[in-house]
Amino acid sequence: MDHEQSTNYVKTARTTLRILDALKHKRGSTVTELAETFDLSKSSIHNYLTTLEHDGYVVKEGNAYRIGLKLLDLGGHAQHGQPLYDVARNEVASLAEESGELANLLVEENGKGFYLYRAHGNNAVQTDSYVGQEVYLHNTALGNAILAHLPPERVDRIIETHGMPEATENTITDRETLFEEFETIRENGYALDDEARVKGLRCVAVPIVNNHDEVEGAISVSGPSSRFQGERFREELPTMLLKVANVIELNITYN
Repeated sequence: MDHEQSTNYVKTARTTLRILDALKHKRGSTVTELAETFDLSKSSIHNYLTTLEHDGYVVKEGNAYRIGLKLLDLGGHAQHGQPLYDVARNEVASLAEESGELANLLVEENGKGFYLYRAHGNNAVQTDSYVGQEVYLHNTALGNAILAHLPPERVDRIIETHGMPEATENTITDRETLFEEFETIRENGYALDDEARVKGLRCVAVPIVNNHDEVEGAISVSGPSSRFQGERFREELPTMLLKVANVIELNITYN
């Protein structure tokens, strides 16, 4: 469900969350840096950080603060609370082993994608992605596999809310082109990412659809462009993914 706009925000709560988000992106920050970022006094920022530190959500190291492991507990709870996680994780792990590459499970929430589970095969590359990471849907094969199976009006709301920012020169940033891509995805049963989010990285993804024809998420295999080409990119890996998706969808139905 899309995040609805509201005027009933609690300002201090939003500021607290924005501070945590800033600490995540900056990988730690000082009181002075945060005061400049949020145009607040140092004493106000210090009060926020002291409260968060007391409850274990941030940790102070020297003069800087960083995200605390207490948030990892919340993230783990959110991950295990997703029904698709238990149903799909073993299959995604097997997919990584069979392909030798990086296998991913993504779900959509509030118009963004979140990596719910990842598994590394013997030849898997390291990327900037991690479990829990929030990503745009329009510039990943995983996201497009999901968007292609959502009602058009829902996709339009997502685009209106989050936009279509360019990550690389291969990112689709035009609505009409994106919807044409959806037609190809529905026809083929899988989505391809040709360096649309990360240069040098390609991805093949398929949607996970329940027996009510509702998309639950998507699975993918990612790897370097040098290995993801020709028959392997357009036939072998899509066939492998479709078989795994079929097993997951059966598990959803009869779990």
